[in-house]
Amino acid sequence: MSDLRQATDVFGEWAVQGKDLGMEKGHAAAVQEMLDFALVERERMNKKFSFLDLGCGNGWVVRKVSKDSFCSHAHGIDGAKQMIESAKLNGQKDNYILADIENYQPNQKYDLIHSMEVLYYLKDPASIIQKVKDSWLNEAGRFIAGIDLYYENSDSHSWEEKVGTRMLMLKEKEWVEIFKQTGLKEVKTWRANSSDKWAGTLVLTGKK
Repeated sequence: MSDLRQATDVFGEWAVQGKDLGMEKGHAAAVQEMLDFALVERERMNKKFSFLDLGCGNGWVVRKVSKDSFCSHAHGIDGAKQMIESAKLNGQKDNYILADIENYQPNQKYDLIHSMEVLYYLKDPASIIQKVKDSWLNEAGRFIAGIDLYYENSDSHSWEEKVGTRMLMLKEKEWVEIFKQTGLKEVKTWRANSSDKWAGTLVLTGKK
């Protein structure tokens, strides 16, 4: 398909149009399931943790996690300027970073890194996941990601054309293999918020 736009341009427009609130609402149930899994683990460890949301949009997940009593600090990064501006309007201005995710290198490591609906927009998601494992996560840190566009979810097959931006379509087993090849340990996967009418969000997670 020709005339595909950069994902950051599309989502920047969505932020201006207020569509980021719809994204928040649409992703809330799956993200809550992911956070329930990850945060319970942190609470069992009974120690403070740092958090990064990779592709944070308007910052709603950062704000949510920052309220957890075990969270020492929560940061968000996004490549869409308007999304970061929207996030900063809701407070915690210093917690948000505007940067190209594929070339970004954080100045600290994190215990928990979350990503919802981001990986398949990247040119080389495998290399980003590798960087997350090698240099973004603390030892025993966890990366958890949610993906709605994957081969087994037939509803997602038309999204690239509808949205007008490049999306990487992979099978579930291919995503799992990418996670394992990075050296992430205890790789797990499940479908979050699935129903008779929705295949669910493909959740992938592993530990350093």
